[in-house]
Amino acid sequence: MFENLNWWEIGALLLLALLIFGDRLPTVINDGLRMVRNLRTMARNATGDLSRELGTDIQLEDLHPKAFIRKHLLSEEDEQALRKPLQSMYDNLRSDVTGVHEELKDVAKAADLRTNGTRPATATGGAPAPAPRPSYDDAT
Repeated sequence: MFENLNWWEIGALLLLALLIFGDRLPTVINDGLRMVRNLRTMARNATGDLSRELGTDIQLEDLHPKAFIRKHLLSEEDEQALRKPLQSMYDNLRSDVTGVHEELKDVAKAADLRTNGTRPATATGGAPAPAPRPSYDDAT
């Protein structure tokens, strides 16, 4: 949590907390720690209640909706049945995107050849492309 802060910044935050809270700082820290303990206890109680209601063992990490559904509601066969059509669509989309990416590389390579002074033959019988018009910025 504090990996981006160096020792000077942490010291400045502690000094600021001391200036704001003064002699009440130990009680504020104690209240904060008590609140964290209460939240942990509430989370443990909630997981225990869910475990009893569902009849399975639930950990705190299992409360994420995606993990909960995957672990407790779907069997492996159901998960594979849901993934199969989506996987084929994903594979098709990935191949299409790869094709577009390759075509963009070819266009970029052709555009790079034009800027280097070598003009490739166009589809209209080898006529060169019209020269770009000078802009106002070029004239000034």
